[in-house]
Amino acid sequence: MRLAIAYDISDDTNRRRVYRTLQRYGAWRQYSVFELEIDKTQRVELEDELESHIEPSDGDRIRIYRLCSACQDATTDIGDEPPDEQSNVI
Repeated sequence: MRLAIAYDISDDTNRRRVYRTLQRYGAWRQYSVFELEIDKTQRVELEDELESHIEPSDGDRIRIYRLCSACQDATTDIGDEPPDEQSNVI
């Protein structure tokens, strides 16, 4: 399944952990946005790991969107190339 994942993490250390976790599963597309191609088992593992890296009481949020085939085919990129691979890692 193809997923798009967006995140808002307040703490730099937790944000780095989320970024590195997502990097193992997929491609960084924009600041705080990844696209992944994973199976159901990997999704469960990923969600468990991500949950361990955030503090909801601090306002941390991760949003996961499943992208169907039609949605993938209808994706449009407008503007510049994706940011430098390391530019949002503190």
